[in-house]
Amino acid sequence: MNKEKRNYWAYVLMYLFYFFSLALFSGLISIYLMDKGYTASQVSFVVSSSFVVSMLFQPLIGYLNDRYALKKVNSLCLFLSALLGISFIWMKNIYLIALVYSLALALFNGTNPVIERMATFSPFTYGHIRIWGTIGYALGSQIGGIIYRYISPESMYICFAISLLFCLLGIYGTRDIKRNEKSKPTSKGAFKSIFLNKPFVTYLLIASMFYGITNINSTYLPSMFQNEGIAVNIVSTIIFFITLSELPIIFFSHKYMDQLTNKQLLIGVMSLLVIQFFTYSIIHVEMVQIMVAILTKAVATMTFIMLNMKIIASLVDASHQMTALAIVSTFKSFTSILFQSVGGMILDHTNYQILFMFLLISSVITLLICCIMKLPKGNTNRLFQ
Repeated sequence: MNKEKRNYWAYVLMYLFYFFSLALFSGLISIYLMDKGYTASQVSFVVSSSFVVSMLFQPLIGYLNDRYALKKVNSLCLFLSALLGISFIWMKNIYLIALVYSLALALFNGTNPVIERMATFSPFTYGHIRIWGTIGYALGSQIGGIIYRYISPESMYICFAISLLFCLLGIYGTRDIKRNEKSKPTSKGAFKSIFLNKPFVTYLLIASMFYGITNINSTYLPSMFQNEGIAVNIVSTIIFFITLSELPIIFFSHKYMDQLTNKQLLIGVMSLLVIQFFTYSIIHVEMVQIMVAILTKAVATMTFIMLNMKIIASLVDASHQMTALAIVSTFKSFTSILFQSVGGMILDHTNYQILFMFLLISSVITLLICCIMKLPKGNTNRLFQ
């Protein structure tokens, strides 16, 4: 095998097992905790805590990445995350569960920007590497469900640690990111100019709503299927096919992302959310719910991830775009915490149909904002060619 092929398979190993690990650790967290007798509010508390801790850790890990070797910093973070993942098995107190889960996920999520950057700066097409992340998450969801049902729920977290070790092997086989780029510091007036940009502020509201809605959907959709009598391994199979539906969205992004306008894409994505939650809350037919989840959930999320970059590029000056992306990410965490708290309380006192009715109403309101919002077409940057 020549050097170029070895280098490519190192990226595959890194991306495949990074997202495989993520699926094992957090994909079935609601089922894991609720099967142990914890309430929906306690599940939401654990998930919300992870967002708070991640917000605190991200700047610290970024600071370390600016000053020390990227591979060493991120390998250490992932190794510590693996150790915390194993220790998570023995946590019984809800506050200790929240602490260990949050620390493990914060260290894991803190490496994400560098993992993405390593793929972007690889000698290969980004899409050819990113696709392995989707495959990894899909496999992790499938295998996680099988492990959960036929071995033990705790075994998922041992497998999480093992898969991270394979990810570390991949990281050390990838090309080093050279520090030959001199980033320009953000100007002091960046935040002021961004928040005086009214279209961006309106978009920030839409993005925050989208992330809050979809985050709680990801948390409770598996437990909703289980509540309807579907076995955990079948639930994981459903998540497997939901994740695989991202593949054509990534492969053919150049066919539609630069051709359709920002507003068309935004309305399309929000319409998919409305279809999802209308189905979950009104149509109580399992097969219909499963098919709608497979056809819309990951499609909407993956499209919005790409659309977010496109809209920011068309709304914000190039010198402030990284700041704008960071602002969106921060609001994403805040609204996810809010929606997790509200969703947990709704589920504790009512049922899944009421929870998804709440998400349906939130999606309709956000869709209406999208319809009246003025946005540039955003077709001049050609980001996806």
